[in-house]
Amino acid sequence: MKEGIHPKYRPVVFLDTSSGFSFLTRSTIKTDETVEWQDGNTYPLARVEISSASHPFYTGKQILVDSGGRVERFRRRYGEQPVTSHPAKKATRSAGTGSEPAEG
Repeated sequence: MKEGIHPKYRPVVFLDTSSGFSFLTRSTIKTDETVEWQDGNTYPLARVEISSASHPFYTGKQILVDSGGRVERFRRRYGEQPVTSHPAKKATRSAGTGSEPAEG
């Protein structure tokens, strides 16, 4: 492995800003903030918006986070329309559209 080209792999505290949950792991993320952890040591702090403590997949709760009004704009445009299934159309070939080149 070449020296001096890889980022420093170090212990980092990640803080979930939406739930207040924090955990200590190792990472190469660059950050200017530090925090004193439960063991008394000071570690770099990385703030994240979603972690396993706040993600709906892990919590079982549906939380709608819409930062730009995209969901509301979608609902205004398309409304709450029921989903309908359309039968798949089969591709039809004309007599002149094959894989062979046309003569001429």
